[in-house]
Amino acid sequence: MTPLPGIPPGIHENSGNHEHIGNHEHTGTDEHTGTDERIAAAAAMLTTAALTRTPCAPVRRHLGATDIDAAYEVQRRVAAARAASGARRVGAKIGLTAPAVQQQFGVYQPDFGVLFDDMTYAHGEPLPLGGFLQPRAEGEIAFVLGRDLDLPGAGVADVLRATEFVLPAVEIVDSRIADWDLTITDTVADNASSGAVVLGTTPYTLDARDLSRVGMTLHRDGEPVSFGAGHACLGSPVVAVVWLAREMARHGQPLRAGDVVMSGALGPMVPISGPGRFRLELDGLGEVEAVIEEETK
Repeated sequence: MTPLPGIPPGIHENSGNHEHIGNHEHTGTDEHTGTDERIAAAAAMLTTAALTRTPCAPVRRHLGATDIDAAYEVQRRVAAARAASGARRVGAKIGLTAPAVQQQFGVYQPDFGVLFDDMTYAHGEPLPLGGFLQPRAEGEIAFVLGRDLDLPGAGVADVLRATEFVLPAVEIVDSRIADWDLTITDTVADNASSGAVVLGTTPYTLDARDLSRVGMTLHRDGEPVSFGAGHACLGSPVVAVVWLAREMARHGQPLRAGDVVMSGALGPMVPISGPGRFRLELDGLGEVEAVIEEETK
């Protein structure tokens, strides 16, 4: 399969130079511990962190810094438990697409996570600040699918045909890992550092629209705080969704009709330190506002 532009030729390749936020001294796995036990231990750490709203140590202490398959198995187990408790899967997200975000964390390859119904909000709908641990905001384009994307070799034409419309979206990324001290296995295991997504309410079709040229400005309480463009997202958000479709099919979790697909950040993420309003403006694709409040009303 031909590698996509800007993407390492295999998800297992981790070729970045790790100048990460935080310190990453321990990158080896626990000795004398079987793979299943390591996966279970990492899943338990992340589940406890989410339930207690208390960040945990990096899970690479159990998984190592490069065992991405083990990290996705942790993600799968945590997601399965969430679904068993009543959450409904509504889509997926790709993370670590923009160079600015990769540089923020020193992780130089994309990953994916799943979206649940309790993670999705509408334009202007209040989000409780207390529901997050270490939230940050980023501007994206959300794809809403009208057809399944279940081919391991899905291409650009498949993604364009499958996309019913796109929406402006703010993603609230969050990490259960203390101080955002991440390697690729930490963020993969932690559902690609997912928190919530806020979707605009006006759909736009892709007819004759070049998403690589879409400009982005993210405002916090009226002040512009992040700038970007579609070409920062693996060359184009369409290319990012191609990558996501292929990887999710390879992992047995193909994208389906009706799924909401978050295609990746168009610029740097912005910390959320308290209540506020984050308004995203996309050239030719409208705007959306995420309202962060101390508590829901």
